[in-house]
Amino acid sequence: MAKTSNSWLETVAGLFYPPVCQLCRVEPATPVEGFVCRTCRLRPGNLRYVRPPFCQRCGLPFDGEISAGFECANCRDVDLHFVNARAAVVATPLVLEVVHRYKYNRAMWFEPFLADLLVGEMAPELREGRWDVVVPVPLFPVKEREREFNQAERLARRLGEAADVPVNARLIRRVQPTRTQTLLSRTERARNVGRAFAPWPGARLRRQRVVLVDDVLTTGATTNACARVLRHLGASEVCVRTVARGT
Repeated sequence: MAKTSNSWLETVAGLFYPPVCQLCRVEPATPVEGFVCRTCRLRPGNLRYVRPPFCQRCGLPFDGEISAGFECANCRDVDLHFVNARAAVVATPLVLEVVHRYKYNRAMWFEPFLADLLVGEMAPELREGRWDVVVPVPLFPVKEREREFNQAERLARRLGEAADVPVNARLIRRVQPTRTQTLLSRTERARNVGRAFAPWPGARLRRQRVVLVDDVLTTGATTNACARVLRHLGASEVCVRTVARGT
C-alpha cells in the first residue's frame, strides 16, 4: 500500500514539478525525497545529525570529547518546564533554507524531506517511551490563515502517525502575536513569548506525558513557554522534539 501511495505521489507531483532537486537544480530528486537530491544530502556540512555529546536538557550539541552526561550553562540559568529537548539535525544553512522556504514560501514539496528527518530520528524512541500525546507548537490564528498551514502541526501529525502516538492540536493556543524570534537575544525571546500561549477552553491533561513538536529549536523560549502551559494543564512530563537545533 505504501509503495502504491508513493507511486501515486510521484505521478501527481511530477505533473507540476520537474523531477530535479529544488536546491541545486541539477541532480534528479523525487517527490518522496522532498525534491532534495542525494548529492545535496551527502555534501559535507549540509546534514549534520545530532549525536553525543550534547546537553542532556536542551540537546545543544558540542564538539570535543565528553564521555559523561552534562547540562550546559544556559540550562542551569533557566527554569525549564520540559525534561529534555532533542533535534534530528543541526540547523545548517541548507536545513534552514529548506525550513524557510517551506514555511514562508509555501514550498510544500520539502515536507517529506523534513518529516523524514524528524520521524527517522525520533519515532523509534517515542514508540518505546510510552508517551501519551503529541502536541504541535501553535501559530497565532492570523499568521496561520496567512500561511494557510501550521508547519509544526503537519510535522507533528507525521511523527505521531509513525510513532503510534495520538496528536492533539487543541490543548494550547497562541493568544498574542509576537515578533519574529530570529533577530532577538535569548532574554528578548523569552520576554517576547512569555504570555503568548494559553490553554484551549476546557483543555485538561491527567498526568499524561506529552511530546511537544516544532520545526527548529534555538534558545528554547517558545517551546519552554508552551511546556509551561502544558504542565499547568496537568501534564506529568513534557519533552520537546524538533527537526533542527540551532547552535
